[in-house]
Amino acid sequence: MHEMSIAMAVVEQVEEAVGQAGAGAVEAVHLEVGELAGVVPEALAFCFELVCAGTVLEGAELVTETVPGRARCGPCSAEWAVGMPPDLLCPQCGGARAELLAGRELRITAVRRADGPAYAPAHQEG
Repeated sequence: MHEMSIAMAVVEQVEEAVGQAGAGAVEAVHLEVGELAGVVPEALAFCFELVCAGTVLEGAELVTETVPGRARCGPCSAEWAVGMPPDLLCPQCGGARAELLAGRELRITAVRRADGPAYAPAHQEG
């Protein structure tokens, strides 16, 4: 289950960030998860709760926002929602040279602390 390693990485990054800021407890972590990232949100939430035990994130809420998959056709530049399972054939010209524009994201977008304002890290795609 790679959701456990993702949860561990999220907790590690948040602990490091709030530690550098001299912050206390964390109330919530907001995470963008692309629909094509291969992450099961319920499994991630379960793993997150386990990994948070005994850290400044203990009891923190994991708020996930699903980012829909989108693609652009190389030959005709049409854009479309790829869905799940992904349909990478252009609906306009039938071309098979699609470029994924969105849907593989896995990034922390904000951290809400108990003792201060929300922290928004620089966007990093994972």
